Amino acid sequence: MEEGLRERKKRETRQRIADIAMGLFLQRGFDNVTVAEVARAADVSVNTVFNYFQTKEDLFLDRSDEVESLPRRVIEERRPGESAVQAVRRDFFDALDTGDWRYGIHEGSDLFARRVRESQSLSARLTVLDYNREEQFARALADAVDADPDDLTPWLVAAQMNSVLRTLTRRFTIRRMAGEDMDRVVEGIRLDATLAFDQLEYGVGDYARRQADTGTPVVTDRVQT
Repeated sequence: MEEGLRERKKRETRQRIADIAMGLFLQRGFDNVTVAEVARAADVSVNTVFNYFQTKEDLFLDRSDEVESLPRRVIEERRPGESAVQAVRRDFFDALDTGDWRYGIHEGSDLFARRVRESQSLSARLTVLDYNREEQFARALADAVDADPDDLTPWLVAAQMNSVLRTLTRRFTIRRMAGEDMDRVVEGIRLDATLAFDQLEYGVGDYARRQADTGTPVVTDRVQT
């Protein structure tokens, strides 16, 4: 349905408040900026801010709903013959190639991460967001295969997939915060993601298998089932 004028204005107002708030948070730190200061900068009342955002943390994480619902969208929109892992892999590399924000691998994400680490409340909220994304993964997978409510498989697969995304994002952020060049880090993450998604697709059954004769762990480049 076509968006009405009122809905469009509300959406634009919400986005303007969030953008102004984020600019202040990134510049001065989340805990050093008050909601009243955000309201003044956006030329609205404090009540108006809270009409759009329930908490101050929601101002910082204004795209949390999109992040949490991303797994369901990707899995529901997978191509014919494409598995859930393949769909997420394709979407991840698309975001990597285009510099899209949805997996946290984009220009400026290192400053975002610094602000999160500086604030206990933001760190706690990000943990909840990650948990919610994993739950969305599991429910989307369960719906995709019409799993029995007691079937543990969707939850196990979701935990592995979400862990891969979380690990890749963290690895990217750490390297960027250390001052590495953006292009170099992206290429490194591309190699990391290839390995990670290969392991999701083919399993980790042979990883670190101990040899019977020497007792030396075997570390393979590509694990197999």
